[in-house]
Amino acid sequence: MRGAQLRAPNDIVVTDVPIPDLGPGDLLLRVKATTICGTDVRIFSGKKTRGVRYPSIIGHEFSGVVTDTTPEITDFAEGDAISVDPVIPCGHCEYCLSGMENVCANRRAIGYEFDGSFAEYVRIPAAAVQAGNVCRIPAGTSWEAAALAEPLACCINGQNRVGIPLGSTVLVMGAGPIGLMHIRLAKHRGARTVIASELHEHRRDAAHTFGADLVCDPRGEDVQDIVLKATGGLGADVVILAIGQPKLAEEAVGLCRKGGKVSLFAGFSPGSSVNIDPNLVHYNEVAITGASALTRQDYRNALALVSQEEFGIDRLVTHRYPLEDMGEALAVAEQGTDSLKVAIQT
Repeated sequence: MRGAQLRAPNDIVVTDVPIPDLGPGDLLLRVKATTICGTDVRIFSGKKTRGVRYPSIIGHEFSGVVTDTTPEITDFAEGDAISVDPVIPCGHCEYCLSGMENVCANRRAIGYEFDGSFAEYVRIPAAAVQAGNVCRIPAGTSWEAAALAEPLACCINGQNRVGIPLGSTVLVMGAGPIGLMHIRLAKHRGARTVIASELHEHRRDAAHTFGADLVCDPRGEDVQDIVLKATGGLGADVVILAIGQPKLAEEAVGLCRKGGKVSLFAGFSPGSSVNIDPNLVHYNEVAITGASALTRQDYRNALALVSQEEFGIDRLVTHRYPLEDMGEALAVAEQGTDSLKVAIQT
């Protein structure tokens, strides 16, 4: 089969690799759609190394068709349309037992410890099948929409951490693919006003499309002034940082109302530091939280959402490349100058 093999940072080669052998309880999936995550870009550039192997095949947002199984598989058969939550919790560590399987101390993931979806076929390990990570795709759902269930599930996890009160004002900083998902999800959950702050014009346009009520360019507009005017001088109930810029993390706390919440959703480069005024946190009782990965329930909830045509998740995909052009696809995804979500066609 053809696969995009990551050999070192900034070195990915599309080459012939063996179709994965199946062990007991594994199944084989023919990839129908896979999309590039911002994390994939960070892995490619060497900014993220945890769990990454060289050489390996990365990619963890995908859907496809079962083409082979082993005798132990009873719930799935050849021809089934499936998508997969790539993060496999151990189920028995302290975090799993306390309801925090997304930060499992022993978690493994497809696209990290197991070869991923930037290939024609991907092996779904028995551990994922047994844990319930494999889901049938609802009828009528496109392959690309099903692939996007994974990043949407991460957004669901992030918003669960801060809550989106009915009638609230939510500020999303950064309107890339993840920011747009947060905008759409916040409106779906009942936010009255969603404000988006984004540098690129095409992403500001997309923010309107995905439901933002107010959209601003932080280079020429005062974000704080816009937020205060929209909230009667109070500030946002929730601020979601959807881009890993330390300076924005500093600003986010000052854009919250008293008792508001800040989600540092985006990942930051190793060694990043943030200077936050502790008095803003102390006197305004601002809560700051992070968000890591997803749970299996988040994934199932996301798959149900993306299957709804009115949710419009497919509109995120603006660029499609054949597997042979993997390098160019990663470059376009990293630049983001005129793209949103980039899909690979295998």
